[in-house]
Amino acid sequence: MRVERFRWWHIDEVLPLEEDLFGNEKWSAAMFWNELAQRHHYVVAVDGERVLGYAGLSVVDQEESWVQNIAVRREAQRLGIGRTLLEDLLAEAARRSVRRTLLEVAVDNHPAQRLYAGYDFEPVGIRRGYYQPSNTDALVMMRDA
Repeated sequence: MRVERFRWWHIDEVLPLEEDLFGNEKWSAAMFWNELAQRHHYVVAVDGERVLGYAGLSVVDQEESWVQNIAVRREAQRLGIGRTLLEDLLAEAARRSVRRTLLEVAVDNHPAQRLYAGYDFEPVGIRRGYYQPSNTDALVMMRDA
């Protein structure tokens, strides 16, 4: 497995992954195109030519950055791919001297919360009804550099 820059040609491969993992709350192709057009830091984990997962980081300024998403194919989960992608995002934030990184995670996604806690992310708030259309709350977590 290798981590490389997320490029426009990866979008078609990540859309079915979005559908499988997030259902009605999936991102659209337009959302990914917008993230790439904004030049946010996006990477994919690939095995050969197959995308196993992807992640994105939006750097607002030197004060803060946001993990936009981390997703790993179901059959490739629990193999350290999510951890590798998160480490890449955190390394990018450090490279840009960002003081804190934040993220939102579904309140019922305990495996992801444990992963983030392992990298010193701590809960700082709740966004009620953040994920639509399920109306699921998001836990906001933050990590200082």
